[in-house]
Amino acid sequence: MLYVTKGGQLLNIVRAEKAGFCFGVERAIELAEKTSASGNTVSLGPLIHNQQVVDYLKEKGIKVADSLEEVKKGQQLVIRSHGVPPFIYNEARDKGINIVDATCPFVQKAQKLAAKSSKDNFVIVVGDGDHPEIKGILGWAGKNSRAVETLEEAKQLPHYSSLAVLAQTTQAKNNFLKIVEELKSHTDNLVVHNTICNATSERQDSARKVAKEVSVMLVVGGRNSSNTRKLGTICSEETKTYLIETADELQQNWFDDVENVGLTAGASTPDWIIEEVFIKCQKLLKMKI
Repeated sequence: MLYVTKGGQLLNIVRAEKAGFCFGVERAIELAEKTSASGNTVSLGPLIHNQQVVDYLKEKGIKVADSLEEVKKGQQLVIRSHGVPPFIYNEARDKGINIVDATCPFVQKAQKLAAKSSKDNFVIVVGDGDHPEIKGILGWAGKNSRAVETLEEAKQLPHYSSLAVLAQTTQAKNNFLKIVEELKSHTDNLVVHNTICNATSERQDSARKVAKEVSVMLVVGGRNSSNTRKLGTICSEETKTYLIETADELQQNWFDDVENVGLTAGASTPDWIIEEVFIKCQKLLKMKI
């Protein structure tokens, strides 16, 4: 927390206790950097949903392939933190591609639960069906599965003899619980696997706590990052919120008549970007004195 005097009053920048890189993201970047040391390294899609980190890894020699067709025999393929369906592993091995699996362990847990659950249940995965993590989990679950993102979608579901429900690891806890409650009326047997990772829950709770205390909240992270957008949604329920990727996006007028500013960041946002935002925010507040 930073205090700056303004006519006897205090201007605060309150940083969320839990923010920035989570274990899964740190692990993925470390694996990618180690792999890149031997050269000829490709990630299947962006390693994480943060363009600044992707640009940094590109400088390290890690290219991004949009599909497996772009990856050649002998290259090292880094499976990104979001994970992939099982057919990707099979096709890569058939092509003679070396696999380095950087899938987040929490995502891997969800994949295994989906595969196991689909043997006796229809599987519902709560989350964005277009997100790579969800596509991967559904791939492990097989044809008897689908994604549901909203309570309204859940209400439209038919009745199933037996259901298993999982969550995208970055899913908002409240949304997951609401959908689970709705699913109880759509089956005779509901098996619930809360696969929201601890880091996500901690960041969401920490962000909400700060947002309740401030006039303006800054959420730092990639706009294509699911967990960052959810932090933005949570904070906007409590106070005026701006989602930014870098410090360059900060605007002086955001802080007019503001005495308290909150700061948090998504799980794929590196410390150096958070620090740049903090420093520029500090300068903008001092300009108001």
